[in-house]
Amino acid sequence: MALATTSSHALSCYLHPRRRRHRARLNAAVSPRSEGGGGVRRKEEVEIVIVGAGVAGLATAASLRRLGVGSTVLEQGASLRAGGTSLTLFKNGWRVLDAIGVADELRAKHLRIQGMKMRSASAAAGGVLREFSFEEEAPGQEVRAVERRALLEALASRLPPGAISFSSKVRRVAVAVAGQQGPGGTTELELEDGRRIVAKVVVGCDGVNSPIARWMGFSEPRYVGHMAFRGLARYDGDGGQPFEAKVNYIYGRGMRAGFVPVSPTLVYWFICFNRPSPGPKITDPAALKREALELVRGWPEDLLAVMRDTPDDAVVRTPLVDRWLWPGLAPPASRGGVVLAGDAWHPMTPNLGQGACCALEDAVVLARRLATAAASEGGEASSYGEAMRAYERERWGRVFPLTARAGLVGALVQWGNPAVCAARDGVVIPRLVRLGPFLEHTNFDCGLLEPSAAAAAPSP
Repeated sequence: MALATTSSHALSCYLHPRRRRHRARLNAAVSPRSEGGGGVRRKEEVEIVIVGAGVAGLATAASLRRLGVGSTVLEQGASLRAGGTSLTLFKNGWRVLDAIGVADELRAKHLRIQGMKMRSASAAAGGVLREFSFEEEAPGQEVRAVERRALLEALASRLPPGAISFSSKVRRVAVAVAGQQGPGGTTELELEDGRRIVAKVVVGCDGVNSPIARWMGFSEPRYVGHMAFRGLARYDGDGGQPFEAKVNYIYGRGMRAGFVPVSPTLVYWFICFNRPSPGPKITDPAALKREALELVRGWPEDLLAVMRDTPDDAVVRTPLVDRWLWPGLAPPASRGGVVLAGDAWHPMTPNLGQGACCALEDAVVLARRLATAAASEGGEASSYGEAMRAYERERWGRVFPLTARAGLVGALVQWGNPAVCAARDGVVIPRLVRLGPFLEHTNFDCGLLEPSAAAAAPSP
């Protein structure tokens, strides 16, 4: 259901309890059910609400927690999302996980990828066009494919009990009129179950098709003309999966595929292919898997074997979309006390492997700004508003170029022209591609999450 917008002149309904220092908010959470007298639901008042328990939402909550600031996460599902396959994280993403404090437990479960093989689908047995070592080409690089479920569970483990409110789907957003609460005002969320939550800060982390982003005036993400199959193969028998810890990238005409080991028992694979429109949604898992196998019939046998070893319900098909945040055209990342992070703000295609990494970066930067605002003047709405604007200024110059670059890279590698593909396989990949410069964007360092530093930092 689309989010409706209203304004309320009853400011007294939005007033929060007396000011508390940010460390007193550490365990603040919304109770699953708050009712007033006579069984009538009343407004629940919290400082910071995060909509969506995905990567961006949980990372933001965990980062705030690390800085001594509590928050409540609203997740429309009944539990953490068990779906999805795997996310590739480069060293900029691992720096964020180090800052949050969950990196080592994830490293223990997931293989470090040592390099990359770039192969041709048309060459005999998928012949290798070029092979790279990450340590030789990009010293210090850290690449691992991480199971999405494991990442979400690790982030959620850093939150106190009750911090995530499940089965909490937002139906409507209402913004209070500015006044005593400052320019930012407060925001009321009405949930599908009738609950109403009032917050000084609402962080929209509700994904690519974000209702919060639509409410803020953002356009729908743009379909780029490419679809993707993704799957997660399981090897639970003796010996586990048989592959070395390298990414296998296989290029065809207007299509590419690949696979990479995730752990001793898991292998992630993907296919990207051209399609004018996304087409009808297929809900039969077996039919999805058959369509994927048919697309790459005759391709290297190791790819086909990985796909055949994938449970039907571990295959997904999604359209690839993005949103370019053109200066002067895209709406601001914040409106009143509402701000966006991750895919809700800047969905990007997976061609650089930076979607999850940028969501993690957003989380740390936004949490640091909000924690500073919470520590100043007891967390006035005006302080939060400036913190959100400072977050946008800091992040826009990072995410807009990456979104554009990912889109351009995808357009280039998806060409189906035979002459272009021949030049790619015969000249560009074997002679011209350099991995180090291509991965320059992964050198971004989000910095540490230091509670004392956040509390002492000047206003943004």
